[in-house]
Amino acid sequence: MDWFVRSFLKASLVWLSLAVLLALTMAFVPTLTVYRTAHLHMALLGFVGQMIYGVALHVIPRFFGQPLVYRRAAEVQFWAAQIGLTALATGFITRVHGLPVATALIATGGTLSAVGAGCFVVNVWRTIDASPMAAVHQKAGKGLPTLPQADAH
Repeated sequence: MDWFVRSFLKASLVWLSLAVLLALTMAFVPTLTVYRTAHLHMALLGFVGQMIYGVALHVIPRFFGQPLVYRRAAEVQFWAAQIGLTALATGFITRVHGLPVATALIATGGTLSAVGAGCFVVNVWRTIDASPMAAVHQKAGKGLPTLPQADAH
């Protein structure tokens, strides 16, 4: 298993733990619900997003019989996603306190998170296109197989 796959899976568990800890804290101290935006990003981009990244980067190459086309992009994706989400969550927390650095943290974190997502999309898309299955269908003058379309009435 590639280091970045294992790291995405472990990072997702760390983000889940942080999101749950923050949720419990908000449940016991309702005034802390001002941090819910940070909590949502930790849970969705952190746990859900990182888990999807890790599983997909492991499974997609196996489904299509083709190694990842851009291995280095997956490594960049990992670091961009972790640093971006950390900056984003920190920005949402500091915004509550009116700190001027909040806007810069949110902008930087959002941009890095988008860079990570972009690396993922390009890498998975190109890996699917580079698969032996895609080459066979292109040679035969067809695209990738699709499901039959139902008649529209």
